[in-house]
Amino acid sequence: MSASHLLPRMKRELEILERDPPPGIICYPVEDNCLHLTAQVKGPKDTPYEGGIFKIDVQIPGHYPMEPPKMQFITPIYHPNIDEAGRICLDTLKMPPKGSWRPSLNISTTLTSISILMADPNPDDPLTAEIAQEYKMNRELYNRRAREATIKHAVADIKNDCEKVSS
Repeated sequence: MSASHLLPRMKRELEILERDPPPGIICYPVEDNCLHLTAQVKGPKDTPYEGGIFKIDVQIPGHYPMEPPKMQFITPIYHPNIDEAGRICLDTLKMPPKGSWRPSLNISTTLTSISILMADPNPDDPLTAEIAQEYKMNRELYNRRAREATIKHAVADIKNDCEKVSS
Protein backbone atom coordinates (compact mmCIF):
# COMPACT_ATOMS: atom_id res chain seq x y z
CA MET A 1 0.00 0.00 0.00
CA SER A 2 1.53 3.32 -1.00
CA ALA A 3 1.47 6.47 1.08
CA SER A 4 -1.27 7.90 -1.18
CA HIS A 5 -3.68 5.24 0.14
CA LEU A 6 -2.77 6.28 3.67
CA LEU A 7 -3.47 9.98 3.32
CA PRO A 8 -7.30 9.84 3.39
CA ARG A 9 -7.25 7.56 6.43
CA MET A 10 -4.65 9.71 8.23
CA LYS A 11 -6.57 12.91 7.42
CA ARG A 12 -9.69 11.34 8.98
CA GLU A 13 -7.75 10.16 12.03
CA LEU A 14 -6.16 13.58 12.54
CA GLU A 15 -9.57 15.28 12.19
CA ILE A 16 -10.99 12.96 14.86
CA LEU A 17 -7.97 13.58 17.13
CA GLU A 18 -8.48 17.33 16.74
CA ARG A 19 -12.28 17.34 17.06
CA ASP A 20 -12.63 14.70 19.76
CA PRO A 21 -9.25 14.05 21.38
CA PRO A 22 -8.96 11.30 24.00
CA PRO A 23 -8.87 12.74 27.55
CA GLY A 24 -5.46 14.23 28.37
CA ILE A 25 -4.02 13.57 24.90
CA ILE A 26 -3.19 15.81 21.97
CA CYS A 27 -1.64 14.65 18.73
CA TYR A 28 -0.53 16.64 15.73
CA PRO A 29 1.57 16.24 12.57
CA VAL A 30 5.26 17.14 12.59
CA GLU A 31 5.89 19.81 9.93
CA ASP A 32 2.60 19.04 8.11
CA ASN A 33 3.65 15.41 7.58
CA CYS A 34 0.61 13.30 8.48
CA LEU A 35 2.79 10.16 8.60
CA HIS A 36 4.97 11.60 11.39
CA LEU A 37 3.11 12.81 14.47
CA THR A 38 3.89 14.03 17.95
CA ALA A 39 1.55 13.16 20.77
CA GLN A 40 1.47 14.72 24.21
CA VAL A 41 -0.01 12.60 26.97
CA LYS A 42 -0.84 14.12 30.34
CA GLY A 43 0.31 12.01 33.25
CA PRO A 44 -2.81 10.22 34.54
CA LYS A 45 -4.39 11.54 37.74
CA ASP A 46 -3.44 9.80 41.00
CA THR A 47 -0.25 8.32 39.49
CA PRO A 48 3.40 9.34 39.95
CA TYR A 49 3.12 10.83 36.42
CA GLU A 50 0.37 13.32 37.33
CA GLY A 51 1.26 16.89 36.38
CA GLY A 52 3.70 15.79 33.69
CA ILE A 53 3.35 16.04 29.94
CA PHE A 54 4.96 13.14 28.08
CA LYS A 55 5.85 13.53 24.41
CA ILE A 56 5.56 10.49 22.17
CA ASP A 57 6.93 10.20 18.64
CA VAL A 58 4.45 8.49 16.28
CA GLN A 59 5.61 7.10 12.93
CA ILE A 60 3.00 5.75 10.52
CA PRO A 61 4.37 2.82 8.49
CA GLY A 62 3.61 2.42 4.79
CA HIS A 63 1.36 -0.60 5.46
CA TYR A 64 -0.74 1.16 8.13
CA PRO A 65 -3.38 0.17 9.24
CA MET A 66 -2.40 -3.40 8.36
CA GLU A 67 0.59 -2.89 10.66
CA PRO A 68 0.69 -0.84 13.86
CA PRO A 69 2.14 2.66 14.18
CA LYS A 70 5.60 2.92 15.70
CA MET A 71 5.39 4.85 18.96
CA GLN A 72 8.22 5.83 21.25
CA PHE A 73 8.44 8.11 24.29
CA ILE A 74 10.56 11.21 23.67
CA THR A 75 10.15 12.33 27.29
CA PRO A 76 12.05 10.02 29.65
CA ILE A 77 9.69 8.05 31.91
CA TYR A 78 10.34 5.65 34.80
CA HIS A 79 8.04 2.74 33.99
CA PRO A 80 8.35 -1.08 33.84
CA ASN A 81 6.91 -1.27 30.31
CA ILE A 82 8.98 1.56 28.79
CA ASP A 83 12.75 1.40 28.45
CA GLU A 84 15.38 4.15 28.56
CA ALA A 85 15.19 4.54 24.77
CA GLY A 86 11.46 5.22 25.07
CA ARG A 87 10.37 1.93 23.51
CA ILE A 88 6.97 0.77 24.71
CA CYS A 89 6.00 -2.82 25.54
CA LEU A 90 2.29 -2.82 24.71
CA ASP A 91 0.46 -5.62 22.90
CA THR A 92 -1.56 -3.24 20.69
CA LEU A 93 1.72 -1.94 19.22
CA LYS A 94 2.68 -5.43 18.04
CA MET A 95 1.40 -7.63 15.23
CA PRO A 96 -0.32 -10.94 16.04
CA PRO A 97 0.45 -13.62 17.17
CA LYS A 98 2.57 -11.89 19.85
CA GLY A 99 0.57 -8.68 19.75
CA SER A 100 -3.05 -7.66 19.42
CA TRP A 101 -2.84 -4.95 16.74
CA ARG A 102 -5.90 -4.89 14.46
CA PRO A 103 -6.56 -2.59 11.49
CA SER A 104 -9.76 -1.45 13.27
CA LEU A 105 -7.58 0.25 15.90
CA ASN A 106 -6.32 3.77 15.29
CA ILE A 107 -3.92 6.39 16.65
CA SER A 108 -6.50 7.65 19.15
CA THR A 109 -7.23 4.20 20.65
CA THR A 110 -3.52 3.34 20.70
CA LEU A 111 -2.59 6.55 22.54
CA THR A 112 -5.44 5.88 24.98
CA SER A 113 -3.93 2.41 25.58
CA ILE A 114 -0.58 4.04 26.36
CA SER A 115 -2.26 6.41 28.84
CA ILE A 116 -3.95 3.41 30.50
CA LEU A 117 -0.59 1.58 30.61
CA MET A 118 0.95 4.62 32.35
CA ALA A 119 -1.80 4.48 35.00
CA ASP A 120 -1.73 0.70 35.29
CA PRO A 121 1.70 -0.82 34.49
CA ASN A 122 2.00 -4.48 33.57
CA PRO A 123 5.00 -5.74 35.60
CA ASP A 124 4.43 -9.30 34.33
CA ASP A 125 5.42 -8.28 30.78
CA PRO A 126 8.19 -5.76 31.50
CA LEU A 127 10.66 -4.07 29.22
CA THR A 128 12.73 -3.04 32.25
CA ALA A 129 12.88 -6.00 34.65
CA GLU A 130 14.44 -4.07 37.57
CA ILE A 131 11.66 -1.46 37.54
CA ALA A 132 9.03 -4.22 37.27
CA GLN A 133 10.55 -5.97 40.29
CA GLU A 134 10.57 -2.71 42.23
CA TYR A 135 6.93 -2.05 41.21
CA LYS A 136 5.93 -5.48 42.59
CA MET A 137 8.12 -5.56 45.72
CA ASN A 138 8.49 -1.93 46.80
CA ARG A 139 5.68 0.21 45.38
CA GLU A 140 6.64 3.16 47.60
CA LEU A 141 10.17 3.31 46.14
CA TYR A 142 8.83 2.83 42.61
CA ASN A 143 6.31 5.67 43.08
CA ARG A 144 9.02 7.97 44.49
CA ARG A 145 11.44 7.26 41.62
CA ALA A 146 8.70 7.58 38.98
CA ARG A 147 7.61 10.88 40.57
CA GLU A 148 11.19 12.21 40.67
CA ALA A 149 11.69 11.32 36.99
CA THR A 150 8.36 12.96 36.11
CA ILE A 151 9.32 16.19 37.90
CA LYS A 152 12.79 16.16 36.33
CA HIS A 153 11.74 15.40 32.74
CA ALA A 154 8.00 15.89 32.17
CA VAL A 155 7.31 18.89 34.41
CA ALA A 156 10.60 20.60 33.50
CA ASP A 157 9.54 20.38 29.84
CA ILE A 158 6.37 22.30 30.63
CA LYS A 159 8.36 25.05 32.37
CA ASN A 160 10.86 25.22 29.50
CA ASP A 161 8.07 25.42 26.91
CA CYS A 162 6.42 28.23 28.90
CA GLU A 163 9.70 30.10 29.20
CA LYS A 164 10.25 29.83 25.43
CA VAL A 165 6.75 31.21 24.81
CA SER A 166 7.18 34.13 27.23
CA SER A 167 10.66 35.13 26.03
